[in-house]
Amino acid sequence: MGSTSAHNNREGIGRRDLIKRSAALGLISVPTMSFLSACASSDSGSDEKVDKGKKTKENPLAVNETAPLEIVIFDGGFGTKYAEDAKAVYEKNFPKAKVKFSSTQKIQSVLQPRFNQGTPPDLIDNSGAEQMDMGVLVGKKQLADLTPLLDAASVDDPSKKVRDTLRPGIVEMGQFDGDPVWIMYYAYTVYGVWYSQKALDSLDATYPETWDEMLAVCAKAKKKDMAGWTYAGKHPYYLPFSLYPMIAKVGGTEVLDAIDNLEPNAWKHPAVKACFEAYYELYKKGYILKGTPGLDHIQSQTAWTEGKALFIPNGSWVENEAAKTMPKDFNLAVSAPTGIDSSDKMPFGTIWASGGEPFIVPAKAKNTDGGMEQLRIMLSEASSKNFTESVKSLTAFNGGTDGIDLTPGLKSGVAALEKAGDNVVNPRIQDWYVALQKEKIGVGGLGEMMAGRLTPAEAIKKIQGYADEAAKDDSIQHYKHQ
Repeated sequence: MGSTSAHNNREGIGRRDLIKRSAALGLISVPTMSFLSACASSDSGSDEKVDKGKKTKENPLAVNETAPLEIVIFDGGFGTKYAEDAKAVYEKNFPKAKVKFSSTQKIQSVLQPRFNQGTPPDLIDNSGAEQMDMGVLVGKKQLADLTPLLDAASVDDPSKKVRDTLRPGIVEMGQFDGDPVWIMYYAYTVYGVWYSQKALDSLDATYPETWDEMLAVCAKAKKKDMAGWTYAGKHPYYLPFSLYPMIAKVGGTEVLDAIDNLEPNAWKHPAVKACFEAYYELYKKGYILKGTPGLDHIQSQTAWTEGKALFIPNGSWVENEAAKTMPKDFNLAVSAPTGIDSSDKMPFGTIWASGGEPFIVPAKAKNTDGGMEQLRIMLSEASSKNFTESVKSLTAFNGGTDGIDLTPGLKSGVAALEKAGDNVVNPRIQDWYVALQKEKIGVGGLGEMMAGRLTPAEAIKKIQGYADEAAKDDSIQHYKHQ
């Protein structure tokens, strides 16, 4: 997958209000495995930092021009070229600095030992299935505050601070329990239901706004030997990309807030029950592609691009990640989730969109200034435009699209955000409680239900139990919307 991620208390400060009409797409890192708290408690390693350099107009962070810099990038849906290109700019600006660049899909496996030893790299793209739990990292004070980066002059306009060049909500998403900003989300992701407009047109159908209409479209697809839906069965935490905003549409944003806050009985809300039953109906009526529970994200996307299924819940990184198998005339499109009916609390168009691809600078990194400088370069117009052209997604930089021909997926995502207006939601549970979201709610609850091994009522009871356990667990940091 591309990516998805984040965490904490202060993050709740009006996040939904802040991410309103941003016309941008990107990838987001979907957190997966929990980052063991033990990895954040070691005192081993050296606390030595490189000496600061001279602060100048061109070097507002006072980067040591000769100090080594180490960067580790998640090699997922966005690839690594955009980061390598930005690294080349750093090397040009600081020719005496030796930059070590590496990539991996196993962020946690590779970097957890280094956090234990107190020798982490200077900049990390903490994304993918093995994303480190950022709630744990923040709670254990393992991350550097990025406020110096945000208050530094931007590359393009020295009269503007970096923070003033970012899309709405990006800064706040990196906050957890106060003013410090621990994470810089580089991409901007639109989550929803993705499909081929060509395939939908072939059914003489339009995107369904009510669940009865959804079932009718799926029935049409089935008659043409096409499944209505598929999803990443081995990673069923993809299902919330469309399910969570559907819950908000049906019951209001307060239902998602209660879930994020781990409130008692939050999962027992009627809106949750209605949405679970709706999704379960897809399974009961045979509208899920056969074998889906055994497919990973790439396999499910390939089956979808091959026309074996009409709809797939995903993030905007899918346009780049599935490019190799996507026909040129696929006409990729995304829509906000289908609702239940006219009694829903929020209008059709309610969608989930937020910052993605989380970059962090470890507190014990040797060259924290260099790590932040690399991010400052990435947040320039040139690097942003390079990212958008290369991976078909927009960045946290509020611009960088002039002269670029937007791809079908990008155009559709922008249109979806325009339609949503103020009705953009941003569930935080996947950021605040990674293990709970991915391993328990996703695999243990939703995955089991969609495979037919749990009824909606059983899944809700099981998930509420998981949430209650997390709420009572004093070993993890808890966060709430303010």
